[in-house]
Amino acid sequence: MKPPYGRRPTQSGTTTQGTATPSSGANRGTNRGTTLQTGTARTSPVTAGAALKRNGSSPLAGSRTSIVTNAGTNGRHSGIGMTSARTRERLVQRLRDQGIANPVVLDQIRNVPRHLFVDEALATRAYEDTALPIGLGQTISQPYVVARMTEALIEGSAPRKVLEIGTGCGYQTAVLAPLVKFVYSIERISALLERARVRFKELNIRNVHLRHGDGFQGWTAHAPYDGILMAAAPLAIPEVLFTQLAPGGRLIAPVGPEGRQQLVRITRRAEGRGEELQVETLGLVSFVPLLKGLG
Repeated sequence: MKPPYGRRPTQSGTTTQGTATPSSGANRGTNRGTTLQTGTARTSPVTAGAALKRNGSSPLAGSRTSIVTNAGTNGRHSGIGMTSARTRERLVQRLRDQGIANPVVLDQIRNVPRHLFVDEALATRAYEDTALPIGLGQTISQPYVVARMTEALIEGSAPRKVLEIGTGCGYQTAVLAPLVKFVYSIERISALLERARVRFKELNIRNVHLRHGDGFQGWTAHAPYDGILMAAAPLAIPEVLFTQLAPGGRLIAPVGPEGRQQLVRITRRAEGRGEELQVETLGLVSFVPLLKGLG
């Protein structure tokens, strides 16, 4: 049987597993996707400078993605009441208490207007640490999971070019975009893709390239990628994605059947003439399944 992590993985002995209590309401039947169940498995935090600098310059140079730092200048973006800055700060403190340490990631969680990515009826719950339904059988990811995946991807140095499998409503994309130079994001459901496109335009996110496509195929035209982030769970990671991952690149993904998924970080290392895939287990999660074809 083909191993779920692809070819020739080696299990890292440096990452330990722990437990994390899921947020209230996180296991409700409607919230099927991206709810963290356990996993305070921690990688070393990075400083803001290390996360943002590559070859001596910040990927934010040129103000390509001014969305988050300037979100407060727009009343709709800054929110009031349960979507206010104070409410967001409580969420950030909760994530900090759960072990999210990267200040750049925490700033993104604080500043990205999550209430714009959910239906208006759910806006008052947007800054709860829980997954929420967005229609079409999909969910917006739990903020802790978004922060954890982002932190794991950029640890040490931010990747220049990232492939995202599963745009969804675009929240994970919006958190990640200012931290890298380019995001290439694939979504199989056209209605979700168009909603995300509108939201990115509103938020002035200009370094994200979108495609209506099958995530199982990746996006060969722009490969290789320094990072790949999967926002839906395959039973086994498609082999083609490893061919699109650059040497030294990282792939962050939930893997396994629904209800029993492991969040993993797989690093492709080139050593001598052979290649090696190093696997780190980051904890148990629950994501919607990765499906083939277009919707």
